[in-house]
Amino acid sequence: MMDNDSTLCRSAGVPHRQGSTSRRQFLATAGAGFGAVALQGMMAESLDAASFVAAPGGHHPATAKSVIFLFMEGGPSQLDTFDRKPLLNQLAGKPLPSSFREPLTAMGEKNSPLLASKRKWARYGESGLEISDWFPHVAQHADDLAIIRSCYGEGINHSGGCNLMNTGSILGGRPSLGAWVSYGLGTENADLPAFVVMKDENKPGTNGVRSWGQGFLPATYQGTPVGDTPNGEAIANLALPKGVDTERQLRKLELIRKINESHATRLPNVSDLEARIESYELAYRMQSAAPEAVDLSRETGETLDLYGLNDKRTKNFGRICLLARRMVERGVRFIQLFSGTGSGWDAHSGIEGNHTKFCGSVDQPISALLTDLRRRGLLDQTLVVWGGEFGRTPMSEKGDGRDHNPTGFTMWMAGGGVRGGQVIGATDELSLYAIEDRAHVHDIHASILHLMGLDRLKLSYNYQGRLERPTVNEGKMIEKLMA
Repeated sequence: MMDNDSTLCRSAGVPHRQGSTSRRQFLATAGAGFGAVALQGMMAESLDAASFVAAPGGHHPATAKSVIFLFMEGGPSQLDTFDRKPLLNQLAGKPLPSSFREPLTAMGEKNSPLLASKRKWARYGESGLEISDWFPHVAQHADDLAIIRSCYGEGINHSGGCNLMNTGSILGGRPSLGAWVSYGLGTENADLPAFVVMKDENKPGTNGVRSWGQGFLPATYQGTPVGDTPNGEAIANLALPKGVDTERQLRKLELIRKINESHATRLPNVSDLEARIESYELAYRMQSAAPEAVDLSRETGETLDLYGLNDKRTKNFGRICLLARRMVERGVRFIQLFSGTGSGWDAHSGIEGNHTKFCGSVDQPISALLTDLRRRGLLDQTLVVWGGEFGRTPMSEKGDGRDHNPTGFTMWMAGGGVRGGQVIGATDELSLYAIEDRAHVHDIHASILHLMGLDRLKLSYNYQGRLERPTVNEGKMIEKLMA
């Protein structure tokens, strides 16, 4: 951690770097303070061009310029939201049929009685997609949704499941999907990060920063948290700390310049210094761009109401959905929004109360996001993804809850070149296993990358002599997604 002395912070009157001014000259003359976001570059690994194969501009024409990943942390129940199973209620209270038990026994699952779904369902839009009464607002966008009912993975607990959904592996240490996207495509706005993370609550989530970390990629590619600071700042340490004046900052920057030049002279082939300096420059530019990007006072009252910012239930998630739209407008590549920060959707008991709360907190904001993107002409170029780390079982737990289910769950996508108004794949009659057009998490990732113009096999990074790829050499594009 960096204290105020070691945090580079703003001072006034510093011109933007122009012309042939070098980075080192910039650091020598700038009386600027650089926020905690600069820390992302402080420990960057070498950016030697020989060490990676990125894809400036992409590998093929993209249908999406940006991604907004709506991550429901804890695992939402697919069979109470987007995957209706009439047989479940017919068999409620009875043991799971023997034909379903063998794989569960191998995973150590208990054979609890089946738990009925209390939801009411209706068909929406010209497509007639079935959606439950927990998502009445999102249901109005049925013709934009591609509901993938056949997702599966190996993450049986929250840590492994979140790792898999965010990084492609149940084990920690790999780059997050957002890091791969920003590494492969860079940013459309040099004044803002390419990868932004926002949470509905200011508390640690499952796995913490590993969910949006850079893994073995250079540190400049990890996600930048926005709106997650103890003192309420949108981005930590962008402002000048108390007790630090311009003169002190200039002395600090001069010392840094001398140290960097000394290292650069001694180690001419080590380019992590360039990555570090780039992060300083980004932090400086953010001092003017970031406050404007997160300033909701510029939004109309109608827009604030649309996102539910005047309702206690929807205020938190509505705020970050609105910020996500503002980020997309400003060229941010990958925005990940966390609902239920800290496994809030994990309904081992009392699923009715749990999901009523969390569905109620995200339904209107997500609907508003889709509406707002469309009316601003941004939905066609913005891929919106919804889902959690896994789904829930048809069997009961603790009488009125559901356990984790990684073997068959639902996600949906909209915008960004996706053909809406369709269901892709299917689970069995109790929504326990994916059985038709099965989509592994690697397939989900491969599809997101493809829509962004990136080939999962061509996007690679040479780490310790091995070419690493975002989907661990697995996965394929889900062709039915394409419009």
